[in-house]
Amino acid sequence: MFLEPVSEKCFTETTRPGKNTFGETISIYRKEDDFPDLENVQLVLFGIKEERGAIDNRGCGDGIDYVRKAFYQLFNHWDDLKIADLGDIKTGNEISDTYYAVNQVLTELMKRHIVPIILGASQDMTYPMYQVYEPTGRLVNIAAIDPLFDIGNDNEQLNSHSYLSHIILHQPNFLFNFTNIGYQSYYVDNESIELMKQLLFDTYRLGNLKQNIELTEPLIRNANILSIDMAAIRAADAPGVKNASPNGFNGEEACRMTRYAGLSFKLSSIGFFEYNPHYDINSRTANLIAEMIWYFIDGFSNRQDDIPTLESTDFTRYNVQIGEGQENLIFLCHKISGKWWMDMSFMKADDMRFERHHFIPCSKEDYDQAMRNELPDKWWQFYQKLM
Repeated sequence: MFLEPVSEKCFTETTRPGKNTFGETISIYRKEDDFPDLENVQLVLFGIKEERGAIDNRGCGDGIDYVRKAFYQLFNHWDDLKIADLGDIKTGNEISDTYYAVNQVLTELMKRHIVPIILGASQDMTYPMYQVYEPTGRLVNIAAIDPLFDIGNDNEQLNSHSYLSHIILHQPNFLFNFTNIGYQSYYVDNESIELMKQLLFDTYRLGNLKQNIELTEPLIRNANILSIDMAAIRAADAPGVKNASPNGFNGEEACRMTRYAGLSFKLSSIGFFEYNPHYDINSRTANLIAEMIWYFIDGFSNRQDDIPTLESTDFTRYNVQIGEGQENLIFLCHKISGKWWMDMSFMKADDMRFERHHFIPCSKEDYDQAMRNELPDKWWQFYQKLM
């Protein structure tokens, strides 16, 4: 058994009037001999108290119960969702033991088609989240809300600042795309920016996204894994991070992005990392993470399978000619959700692993750009990946 029960100190009476808080309505692993029944469970939470992979953020393994206290006091509006809290991963003698335990728990949840919400630890836990997909034979997309790229230096051991390079170098490699959401240029050198371009990864500066936070929706919709570094949230809204910055997404924008994640039929795991209660102020960051989880659940409750296939009839189809004699760009818009996609199924790759990546999430802005006779960057980037 890789999990231990939730600490009793997480259970406090709510200070808000009302009934049906999460602490009252979800299945919680409170006693050793009373593990929740996972039959029909759709969402689970579990914590990781590991911090040996943290760079300059000791104490990030101590924040789980603060988040739980805040989350348990929020009200549950979804009677039709079955949610469980599985407690915490037991910390291994070596950090590799903890990685293995995380991998095994996530593997079992994937078999049951349960979406995990991971709390605590440092962002190197994205690596075991990625490894879970290896036996499936599927290519994986990762999105990270992060002010940095976390590539690390040559031959650097796995940690919170180098996990991405370990994912890239992992063999067999089954990473199709990586998307950084909200990097801050003054924290990233030109060499790293150029490397991300060479790898055909998507990188989006904080300032560009804050002008229109809705642009993050198709980026998140394309991900199987969403890894959130709480340092991406500005210090005024999330002071509980050792490396908090005066700039970043605000709390409302953070909640909107996690709701987008919940809505995505493709996304199958999400992690909230780097929260450090020793730097928090009046549990402000713990409360924000709890609200981000609430919005993720809100999005999840409204999920619908709006991913196109070659046989789909639920989409309006638009053919756009770019220049003379060029290939038509085909856009699809779901008739109910209004979400946009680019159809790249004309790329007849022999490798069946690419089949699920022939429909690329996009925004109406991409369609409008094509209508101006301009080739969207996103189309060209994925064209290169599928060649």
